[in-house]
Amino acid sequence: MPAMLTHAQVWTALDRLAARAKLSPSGLAKKAGLDPTTFNKSKRVTPEGRPRWPSTESVAKSLQATGVSIDIFVSLISDGAAAAKSVPLIAFAEAGGSGYFDDGGFPVGKGWDEIAFPAVNDENAYALEISGDLMLPAYRDGDVILVSPAAPVRRGDRVVVKTKQGEVMVRELKRQTAKLVELKSLNPDHPERTLPIDEVMWIARILWASQ
Repeated sequence: MPAMLTHAQVWTALDRLAARAKLSPSGLAKKAGLDPTTFNKSKRVTPEGRPRWPSTESVAKSLQATGVSIDIFVSLISDGAAAAKSVPLIAFAEAGGSGYFDDGGFPVGKGWDEIAFPAVNDENAYALEISGDLMLPAYRDGDVILVSPAAPVRRGDRVVVKTKQGEVMVRELKRQTAKLVELKSLNPDHPERTLPIDEVMWIARILWASQ
């Protein structure tokens, strides 16, 4: 008797489809013309605890939007498909809220979604989904950046910085001394920032960004 297709396999395939297109699940939904929350982890189970399956229409629209054939999608269902590591994901706009990071900038607590990234070896990595156009031309609305709080940071790196006042920003590290951190804006319309080192909670390096 042939094996039954499982709820987990179908959702894993959609996560892999999103990762293949360098999108978050919500980014895939938007690209397919669906409600951005259609593929969110919270939508995969009903409030009563029953599995909720993606509709045939939503899968078809996602395949059309990404230019992927049904044969390739079926291969993403297989356990033998290229491995994709799930990393925590939140919207960049939420990153300044309390409870998402510890004092070292590592992801903690609840409220995170997940996104699958192929060939991610950093167990501390997490992803932020950009919203709005404040980071143009570097990052557009819907782009996802992969961040490593454990990676060494060097001059010229693009980084995520959180201050002790709760402000979170994406900048290029221009210079860091024992007393100051100099940050270059990715948007030419925004000025550079210089922060006293004792006002900075943490700095984390951006490893990768969807484009």
